[in-house]
Amino acid sequence: MTGGALADLGLAFLDGFNVVVIGYFVLLNGTYLWMTLLAFGALRRYALRMSSVDPDELMATAGLPPVTLIAPAYNEEPTCVESTRSLLTLRYPSYDILVVNDGSSDGTLQRMVDAFELEPAARAPVAQIGTATVRGIYRSTVHPNLWVIDKENGGKADALNTGINYCRHPLFCAMDADSLLEPEALTRIVRAFLEDATTVAAGGVIRIVNGCKVRSGIVEEVRLPRNLLARIQVLEYLRSFLSGRMGWDALDATLIISGAFGMFSRRHVVEIGGYLHDTVGEDMELVVRLHRHCRENGEKYRVAFVPDPVAWTECPEDLGVLGRQRDRWQRGLVESLWRNRVMIFNPKYGRIGMLAAPYYFFLEVLGPVIESLGYLTFVAALLLGRASTPYVLAFLAVAFALGISLSFAAVGLEELSFRRYPKMRDLATLLVMAVVENVGYRQLSIWWRLRGMISKLRGASAWGVMERKGFATDGDDP
Repeated sequence: MTGGALADLGLAFLDGFNVVVIGYFVLLNGTYLWMTLLAFGALRRYALRMSSVDPDELMATAGLPPVTLIAPAYNEEPTCVESTRSLLTLRYPSYDILVVNDGSSDGTLQRMVDAFELEPAARAPVAQIGTATVRGIYRSTVHPNLWVIDKENGGKADALNTGINYCRHPLFCAMDADSLLEPEALTRIVRAFLEDATTVAAGGVIRIVNGCKVRSGIVEEVRLPRNLLARIQVLEYLRSFLSGRMGWDALDATLIISGAFGMFSRRHVVEIGGYLHDTVGEDMELVVRLHRHCRENGEKYRVAFVPDPVAWTECPEDLGVLGRQRDRWQRGLVESLWRNRVMIFNPKYGRIGMLAAPYYFFLEVLGPVIESLGYLTFVAALLLGRASTPYVLAFLAVAFALGISLSFAAVGLEELSFRRYPKMRDLATLLVMAVVENVGYRQLSIWWRLRGMISKLRGASAWGVMERKGFATDGDDP
């Protein structure tokens, strides 16, 4: 084949791939748009239902089931006391708190001992999921429902399994030790189990605590962070939870429950052997496995998302830390879907097999590869004079303009539903972030996710370091 023929073939491939990239953006953003429209209707219906519900009345009349909160802690010295105090303020009639110290090398355990007057106590396990050795069990003398389990380091999944082994209640709530639950969070999320007895898992909303005013474990004033990266993540979380997960819930196809705040049927989780140790995406993998277990055993079940129980969490404010987090998230997504690839396009698994699993595999797992190559081929087409005006306009429309519009829609959903950011200045800032994130940040995010796939192919299993600054307890308005 001559050089000219090879050049023509290369240009034809370039043109064809650019069409594929535009198709990818149309499919991706079209799905986001569909989810947003579904979320809008679902949020309206949910708000109407909740307008007639009084949490105090619910607690008094509904016979709420006892719940165990399991909070794994590894080197959480800056935040462990404040976040535990938030758990002690929960308005719920009967619950235990199990903080599992996963072999911390800092002063996490001692801070907990000092702050809550812990003393050694006996507590027998009720399940036998294999875990690292438990070194000691402590109970607070001032808060009888607070327990701390000290164990050898084994990772987050191992710490959660340890908590499950010592969980005495039919429902447990898995969360991060650095998260703050709102006082009515348990009452609101448990409604999913009361309204539908087949519910095996339910997830709540995660919001960014950076910049907020916190006192005694309670978010007293919601503020946007000062840090630009954190502000963009506020927008990301709104889009992910209020648009994405609310939309998937409307389709009864919830595939992801955040590890920072989810409630589960203890029996079902024990039946499938608890969390797996050999994945960095243990939270998603557990939910996918619950779907698979119930489908394969012909059990009627539901995995729900509830939009108003809130856990506040600290997000990274440093590019290095944020990059490692997104690398880990992508590896976890790849691992979860690959382990359960039999579900993809398999009608045996219902909407999970036919909708959710294919979406996450083809658009979220493979998406970074297509999108990163798409940016390169777009530049190549411009340099080689192969980019017609209609093509340039189409690329900018589906790659940027539609993405910005979807972020605007997520802010609109927040304003129409929960209005956690009442200041017009904050809403205006979020709208600005919707534009800013598409120039530089989105491309960085694609690179982090692509790096996560490469890391997975190379066998990486490290979590990476997440530095905690602690919660703001005072300060002037930003």
